[in-house]
Amino acid sequence: MRATRSEVAILTAMSIIGLASSLIVIYELNVLGTLPPLCTLPNGPSLFGAKLNCAKVLLSSYSDIEGVSLDLLAAIWFIVNLALVVALVTVRKSVAKAIFRILFAWRFFGLAIVPYLIYLEFVVLHSICLYCTIMHGAIIVDFIIVTFLVFADKSKIKRDIFG
Repeated sequence: MRATRSEVAILTAMSIIGLASSLIVIYELNVLGTLPPLCTLPNGPSLFGAKLNCAKVLLSSYSDIEGVSLDLLAAIWFIVNLALVVALVTVRKSVAKAIFRILFAWRFFGLAIVPYLIYLEFVVLHSICLYCTIMHGAIIVDFIIVTFLVFADKSKIKRDIFG
């Protein structure tokens, strides 16, 4: 399977950004025991009634599932995403079609969770986490990119995989 460098870069960019954001939170919060930089703007503007306050989001009862940090789950999601891209561009065409479908479903799974997390931040906690917002944005943009590559006539990946 041959993808252009730009397509590979596009497929990996948002995952790298999202992974970096989640790793910053994991490292700062769980290793150093401090909040990540730029976590609060006490006198800053509010957006739909929510203020920038990572502490309230990251330390809330909604920040984990059965003791597993959502940031760790996000890091795992982005790592799997990257692994699927590597597999997609290195495997034979016959396997690439299945990998691409898995990649699309995996990214859809990530996208499906984002509205609930945004709801928690804005409606329940009235606080926004900068790093969570970066991860949410990366997942949304990532899904849009993959959707475009699935349906765009100019997509080399689409031509190589689906003919």
